[in-house]
Amino acid sequence: MSVSNKDTSQLSEHARQVIDHWVAKFPPDKKRSAVIEALRTVQHENNGYLTAELMDAVAEHLDLPTIQVYEVATFYSMFETRPVGRCHISVCTNIACHLRGSAEIVEHIEKRFGIKTGESTPDGKFYLKREEECLAACVNAPMMMIDHVYYENLTPETVDQILEGLK
Repeated sequence: MSVSNKDTSQLSEHARQVIDHWVAKFPPDKKRSAVIEALRTVQHENNGYLTAELMDAVAEHLDLPTIQVYEVATFYSMFETRPVGRCHISVCTNIACHLRGSAEIVEHIEKRFGIKTGESTPDGKFYLKREEECLAACVNAPMMMIDHVYYENLTPETVDQILEGLK
C-alpha cells in the first residue's frame, strides 16, 4: 500500500516498497524519519545521484514539503545532486588523518586520475568526493572509504593496489 495517493511515477515500484517499509517503522506522524533511506534508495537506482524530480517524488510519496527533502539531500555528504562517477572515493582529512598523511593521499589520487576533489574521471568510473571531515577510523589513519568500504593505514602504494583491484 502506498503512503501517498499523489503522482510518484518517478519512483520505481521497488523504491516505493523500500520507502513504505521504512515509513512503517515510525509513528504515522513521523514519515520524515524515512527521508534518508528514501533518498539513499532512489540515488542508488539513479546511477549514484539525485535529480530534482526524484527528490520531488520522494517528498510527494512521504507527503512532505519538498524543502524538507532538499535540506536532507544537500546537508549529508552521502547524497549527490549531480552526475558523478560510479565509484565514490572519500578521503578523511580530519586532524588524525591529516597528521598521518591524508593530504598526500588526496594529492596522489588527484594526480593518478588527473582530477581534483569534487570531480569525476572522464570515463565516469571514479568520483573523488569532497574531502571528508571525519570517517571515524582515527586509530588507523590515514584512511579512505570507497563505496562505503573502509581502507586504513594508507600509503600511496596501498592506494594504488586498492584502486587497481577495483578495475
